[in-house]
Amino acid sequence: MLPLHAEKMKAAEFRDMTLDQLDDQLVKMKKEQFNMRFQRASGQLENTARVREVRRDIARLKTIAQAKRTGAKA
Repeated sequence: MLPLHAEKMKAAEFRDMTLDQLDDQLVKMKKEQFNMRFQRASGQLENTARVREVRRDIARLKTIAQAKRTGAKA
């Protein structure tokens, strides 16, 4: 299974998105994380570093989305 997004996204890319786009991206990243969890459990995961990148991208997305929701300058 190919990753949905092959490289780590930058915070600036997330800040340019609307809240709806951020929510959609978060759903995609969580699906990728879910699929990677199964790949790792079955020994099929090739790029183990991607797990860490996805986890950090999810945190980055959540942080920026929360800042936008509260009206803080992200």
